[in-house]
Amino acid sequence: MTVGTLSQAEADALLAMEKRRNDDSDRSFPVGGGSLVIPLVSTDGRESFLLDLRRGRADLSKATYQNRARTVVVLARLDLGGHPHRNPDGKEIGSPHLHRYREGFGDKWAYPLPPDFSDPSDLWKTLDDFLQFCNITLRPKIQRGLFP
Repeated sequence: MTVGTLSQAEADALLAMEKRRNDDSDRSFPVGGGSLVIPLVSTDGRESFLLDLRRGRADLSKATYQNRARTVVVLARLDLGGHPHRNPDGKEIGSPHLHRYREGFGDKWAYPLPPDFSDPSDLWKTLDDFLQFCNITLRPKIQRGLFP
């Protein structure tokens, strides 16, 4: 296996693993075109994770939320307000959509948004849904700021 790849079982276990913030820092949700990377840790302290938050520059309803393991492996990425995604098999998935790690493909596959995400037009609620989907139980302190 090459660097940055995991078996499907490993990736599924990492996504399901309980994660928590590793500090009490107050952070501000990024404004137009901005991004934020928040370190996370497993409850046993053995695994480190990153939570990436990005906002669109011109279209403020566009956002990306991403959970990474081992620095480079994208376990899950939620794309809101962007373009449709074309999967390796040629099938087009509309927006919003959720990318999940798939062995041999990384994050190249997108899926329709699961029903766990109750209102994708509400970026703040959708962030909460994404944190729950990624099993982030002790959530980072993120100030809403200029959040719509």
